[in-house]
Amino acid sequence: MALEQTEKTDPKGRSHLSISKGWVQAVALVFVFGFLVMGILAYRTYSDGMPQPERVVTADGNVLFTSEDITNGQEIFLRRGLQQYGSILGHGGYLGPDYTAEYLRLSSENIAEQLRNSGVADPSQALVELMRTNRYDEATGTLVFTPEQVTAFEALKGHYADYFGEPTTKYGLLPNLITDPDEIHDLTAFFAWTAWAAAAERPGHSYSYTNNWPPERRVDNQPSADILVWSAMSLTALLFGMGGLFAIYGRWSRKIGWHANEAPSLQFLQPGDVAITPSQKVTAWFFLVVSILFAIQATLGAAIEHYRAELSDFFGLDLAQLLPFNLARTWHVQLSLLWTAASFLAAGIFLAPIISGREPKKQSWLAVGLLGALAIVVGGTLVGTAVSAFGPEWAKGSPFFDQQWEYLDLPRVWQVLLVIGLFLWIAIIFRAISSRLKTESKVNMPWLFFYSGLAIPAFYAVGLLAGNETHITVAEFWRFWVVHLWVEDFLELFTTVMVAYIFVMLGVVRRKIAIQIIFLDVILYSLGGVLGTMHHLYFSGTPVEHMALGAFFSALEVVPLTFLTVEAWTFLQLGARQESRSSAPFPHRWAVMFLVAVGFWNFVGAGIFGFLINLPIVSYYQIGTALTANHAHAAMMGVYGMLAVGLALFALRYIIKPEKWPERLAKLSFWSLNIGLAWMVFATLLPLGVLQLWHSVNDGYYEARTLGYIATPGNAVLEWLRMPGDVIFLVGGVAPFVWIAWTGVRHAITKRTHVLEPETLYVEEHPEAKFDRTGLDGQG
Repeated sequence: MALEQTEKTDPKGRSHLSISKGWVQAVALVFVFGFLVMGILAYRTYSDGMPQPERVVTADGNVLFTSEDITNGQEIFLRRGLQQYGSILGHGGYLGPDYTAEYLRLSSENIAEQLRNSGVADPSQALVELMRTNRYDEATGTLVFTPEQVTAFEALKGHYADYFGEPTTKYGLLPNLITDPDEIHDLTAFFAWTAWAAAAERPGHSYSYTNNWPPERRVDNQPSADILVWSAMSLTALLFGMGGLFAIYGRWSRKIGWHANEAPSLQFLQPGDVAITPSQKVTAWFFLVVSILFAIQATLGAAIEHYRAELSDFFGLDLAQLLPFNLARTWHVQLSLLWTAASFLAAGIFLAPIISGREPKKQSWLAVGLLGALAIVVGGTLVGTAVSAFGPEWAKGSPFFDQQWEYLDLPRVWQVLLVIGLFLWIAIIFRAISSRLKTESKVNMPWLFFYSGLAIPAFYAVGLLAGNETHITVAEFWRFWVVHLWVEDFLELFTTVMVAYIFVMLGVVRRKIAIQIIFLDVILYSLGGVLGTMHHLYFSGTPVEHMALGAFFSALEVVPLTFLTVEAWTFLQLGARQESRSSAPFPHRWAVMFLVAVGFWNFVGAGIFGFLINLPIVSYYQIGTALTANHAHAAMMGVYGMLAVGLALFALRYIIKPEKWPERLAKLSFWSLNIGLAWMVFATLLPLGVLQLWHSVNDGYYEARTLGYIATPGNAVLEWLRMPGDVIFLVGGVAPFVWIAWTGVRHAITKRTHVLEPETLYVEEHPEAKFDRTGLDGQG
């Protein structure tokens, strides 16, 4: 028997708002403030980003290259996956050079040699004046290169012709990757433009368009006053935020956070006693696909790591002939987003019938259709990016094959289809819970579930504004709406709602408490997370206010992560207390352990490692180094990866027949994934990143990004030390998860012994107590 429910309703029969309107007003205020300022920053990005000249001319007026050449070079750079090999303006892959920094260094050395040969008395000072003088005429769109800059440009064309035309795989790229002279010209033009913007001073200011990035003593690129001041203000914001958090938590700890139900003992419904609907059974296939994609993605990660340990040999195989580094990393990055997102979609489909207490007819057909669409998009993405990387003439310019910006690598057709698929998913969710939505206040749990799900396709769709031909500063602005806002804010929101809802369904927490947790998370995440997006754009050619706001507000992102870590212990104690009061065992031990791991990695990977590289002065020297990879792995796998696996185990626990549930494999997977990730981070990525940061500060950013430095014996040892962690992660962590998902497909429950009531995965052990459901909902 489920707990009785007595709810206050309005004249239309809808449940009243479960919390005070002050929470709703606070969320509205945070969103209005955050997105109003983001709108202003968007306008400033378009109006005052680094200019792309219509033409670059010699001193006597001959055209060296045009805006069209720059855009063509950018498209070639993206199409051939070069942003997944090296980086531009600091963003991209970590094996190859940063092409902005490389062009700036090599052209500066060439020009300095020309000045010395011409008898200039002080060539070093003359070089600084030549490179920092801004000869761009905004009225005509014309940029004038000096004779020395023109000579350097021609020399660099030869350098990149040799580099990308290398007939072997010595760089981890395909042999003879780019040999067309016109393409080399346009690529060099693209690099030259970003390097010019990195050194030429903004009109009216003493720093360049990229805030003096990259560090380069030869052209007097040093940390600007803004970089130093806003680093200090960022630390101040962190201290203020942490003090405020603990003051509020100490004052109202009994009113916020996870708290136990003041309810009689409950009995958790066991697997086999929970009705499984047809659409829920389909999610087993989703989770199988998720596990397979996870296995492929993790294996590709091991291959990428081997490139850094031993570039030219993969245990006797010339791997770059078949799987060049840039393609392996493209697939690795895209699959990391696709398999985690697919798990969240499947979890949403699984929870929907529990929320509504019913399933519409033929809902399973829609779920199967969505799974098929997902398979088509994943297959199209992998094939399309592979064709793009190998670069056959017939595929150039095709929306089916042209790879795009890092993290948005999937070609445009598959990107559009993915957006459509995400909107179809939320339509499926809405169809499943629409009957429940009609009975609830617009900010109660079912509506929050729908709103947070709707934000997933809505904010991913923003990435469509970053096309291959879009000005790089503008493209970076919209791209990081996806990389940061979509991933770190709205996926976080959806998962918070799902986790809170799961514990309401299990009877562990009151619905009112769960809603308060959701609203508190929205406020804390959005307060720092929305404007904190700008910490990615310190050096992308945006005005300096992007740095100021990005540094200050991104520091506040650590606050909610600290709160989650503190609450994780309460979370564990709460579950243990409820389990001790129940005569039935708690069926989700390892799913909850994955959620606890999420709290740990949220604080360490996203919080500590993220804050470390978000300080402008640290980012100035380390962007695009192993410290960035350290944060990315600890945060992406530690938070979203662990969460995706945890949600899968929660659903599969009900889907798989009880006698077939592999408890030991779930335990093995949990410990192996966490030990493997910790090994990866603390044995390899973190020490590599610290050493590379030191080398960047002491010897130069350009030097720290060269293959010569990456392949030094000391670094190679650290790279090889990662192998045991990778083996533990793959064999002990990923493989058992694949088997559990396969078990869900082979041994799904067919009988139904219990009819679900909305939001109920428990029964009352002592129904004679006549407990009022008001205690759960916080109503009345």
